[in-house]
Amino acid sequence: MKTFLTPASNSRVGRVLLGLTVAALALPLAAAAQTGGPGAVSGSLVEAASGQAVPFSDVLLLRAADSTFVAVAQTTEQGTFKASALPLGAYLLRVQDLNYQVLRRRFTLTAAAPAVQFPGLKMAAAKATKLNEVVVTGQKAAVVEELGKRVINVEKDLSSVGGTAANVLQNVPSVSVDVNGTVSMRGTSNVTILIDGKPAGVSNGGSGGGQRLDQIPASRIAQVEVITNPSAKYDAAGGGGVINLITKKETRPGTNGTASVNLGTNDKYSGNISLSRKVGKATWSGGYDGRDVTYASKGHSEQTALLGTETVRTTQVAGGSEGHRNHSLRAGVELELPKSQTLGLNASIGTERNLESEGQELTQQTNNGPVQRARGQQDLDVQVKVYNYGGNYRRTWAEHKGRELTANFGGVVIDATVPVVQRQYAEVGTIAQPGTRQQLDLIGNVQFGQVDYTRPLADGKGRLEMGAKIEHQGNRGSNSFGFAANENRPNDFENDPARSLTYASDQLVPAAYVTAQHSLGNKWNAQAGLRTEYTYLSGSIAGGVGIAQRGSLQQDYLSFFPSALISRDFGKEPGQNRLQLSYARRLNRPNFMQQLPLAIYQDPRSYRLGNPRLQAEFSNNIELGHQLTVGQATITSTVFARITTNSIQRLRFVDTTATRLAGNSGLVMGETYGNLGTTTNLGAELSLNQPLAKWWRLNASTSLYRAQIAGNGIANNRTALVGTARLTNNFTIRPTLDLQLSGNVRSASLTAQGRQLAWGQVDLALRQRLFSDRAALTLRVSDLFNMNAYRTEIATADLTSTRYAKDETRVGWLGFTWYIGASKAKPGRIEAAPQGGGGFGG
Repeated sequence: MKTFLTPASNSRVGRVLLGLTVAALALPLAAAAQTGGPGAVSGSLVEAASGQAVPFSDVLLLRAADSTFVAVAQTTEQGTFKASALPLGAYLLRVQDLNYQVLRRRFTLTAAAPAVQFPGLKMAAAKATKLNEVVVTGQKAAVVEELGKRVINVEKDLSSVGGTAANVLQNVPSVSVDVNGTVSMRGTSNVTILIDGKPAGVSNGGSGGGQRLDQIPASRIAQVEVITNPSAKYDAAGGGGVINLITKKETRPGTNGTASVNLGTNDKYSGNISLSRKVGKATWSGGYDGRDVTYASKGHSEQTALLGTETVRTTQVAGGSEGHRNHSLRAGVELELPKSQTLGLNASIGTERNLESEGQELTQQTNNGPVQRARGQQDLDVQVKVYNYGGNYRRTWAEHKGRELTANFGGVVIDATVPVVQRQYAEVGTIAQPGTRQQLDLIGNVQFGQVDYTRPLADGKGRLEMGAKIEHQGNRGSNSFGFAANENRPNDFENDPARSLTYASDQLVPAAYVTAQHSLGNKWNAQAGLRTEYTYLSGSIAGGVGIAQRGSLQQDYLSFFPSALISRDFGKEPGQNRLQLSYARRLNRPNFMQQLPLAIYQDPRSYRLGNPRLQAEFSNNIELGHQLTVGQATITSTVFARITTNSIQRLRFVDTTATRLAGNSGLVMGETYGNLGTTTNLGAELSLNQPLAKWWRLNASTSLYRAQIAGNGIANNRTALVGTARLTNNFTIRPTLDLQLSGNVRSASLTAQGRQLAWGQVDLALRQRLFSDRAALTLRVSDLFNMNAYRTEIATADLTSTRYAKDETRVGWLGFTWYIGASKAKPGRIEAAPQGGGGFGG
């Protein structure tokens, strides 16, 4: 087995973008340092009528003498705001919002009193006569940095125009999305993806069969939370971390929302509408999302394999298209109950149809003999239905500030039919032989219930959190795998009972946790927690004749997951200059499809086979981070280590029996999973958020980590350096016109038997606000230079292989959005965006 060294400098694109990132990181620091000062102001906004927090409002700070702009702070979801590093002097604080009357406060920062607080500022509802006023507001930060956690405001990201959730994550620091739609963080795809903090059946890259990221339009997402080292409060699954997609919610009175229609190049269409209506104590919401898109694809692969004494060389050239037709409806209600209680209910239904067709030209040569040629065709017509339902409850106590009780419940039902029809032609130009069909029928479901309770400690310097959760995942009902080789008429197949199976699986995970946080004084803070999870997995396979793998699968194990955190503030304000050390134990449970010993073909010459002996992998994650705020610049640096035992790796092999039976139709490749020992991955990340001018905002991040692949005792562990870089520039060309130029790149990375080569892309987006911000016209071109492709290499004692796959990634999108009710297009803000894949998961 060869060892590959993959520095980021191997790629021309990597050298250019890494250079841009380094220059961007160094540029603004000197200027930012000149604007700092010892002053600070903080506070909170609440509605005068209800006392509810006012989130996501902009608080402008102006000089009292001449009303010149000094800084802007934004309120969090809890309505709090804070601005630091302010020069001493007299200020005017001003809050302006379409839904509220203008609020002003004067204050002075002096050497004796450099910090001022405004708790509970009351915002009165705006009068109808003020709706036509011209409002000048500040802009939300695109990325809010916290140690161990990033909050990305997606509505600031124009690169999501024409995109889905996969495209949104492509532009998130610490996250990488490859051309297949697989999400990874810090070199591992073992990532937990949540929607509004709850499981929603979302699969990573489509594995495991569930709601894929390319089924979630970018227009529904308000924020993305990236938690790199979660505490014991979070599910233990996801050794790479947790990604929480926070959807948009509207709480303003009346009827509000957005409607958009979007057109993409080469037969791509989408549209959506999202509405909410608040009447009294109830807020009703509903919406529709739809798309019909087609993407072209092409590929090329070469393999050389040793089959006993024979050397077989094959090439495979493929071309085809993928079509995706998605429709989804959703509805929900949020109720304000007496005694500081809220109750929410929601439900959605979605359908997806994926049509894929691919033709392949095959050549094969054995022991330098004559070259034999053949042709193959594969067609899919995948149909999926996804049903979501859920509810949430929240209770707070006015007399006990900080005490909170929350409960969540929900479920997902997935009904999928996945047929794969394959036809072979003996020679180029001949008619097709009778085809074969493999059809996977799946009815899967996820149900969960969770209760969390937070109570401040008696001394007021800390809090105690505890909770319990139970989650069930199952595949029951008419789950079957049918194989048919008898094609009486075109596309008229009858399953072969000897080669058809039924299967079922259940996974139950009850869990409980407790965490305690306390201030140790002298600017020290500590947190510790413990989570316990019991995993019970069972599965069975029945049917078929002479299939040795049929039978049952059962695993159960109890695991403990400690977490700890300690931090020290060195600045005058919390978070201004902070050092933090954290630890967490995590795991990666293999799903049933990874353990199902069933050959599922992905194309005419390759299939995926589960491993019933596959075990869960565990990781110990350590992270040391530093956050520094200098003026308006925020610099976050992190070093991390992840030690993984029972490391799960994907392995490819040549199916020698199937290859000989196939004759001159090419190598038949199998793919399976195995536990390959212990790995240690080390790395560092650096990110910068900085407005360089009133018309230019910059976000840059870069990472470098040592990835390790276990050798399973057969050979030494393989290691390589992997680098990533991301640079986003937002420009305000004129008050109603915004432009965004972004680029990201990832160097070559290791796989279990080879490597995936470098990839990257550059995106360009424009948005013009129209009709007094009542509408917006958006234009985006993804992968401007058409660079993004999927390239892999495999090198083992018995097999060498190269593969190139290129989906249609350069796509132009033009979209028109209309804002309904109090909603308006704000500067630098995207409320809704065209949908589609741009090649990611599409």
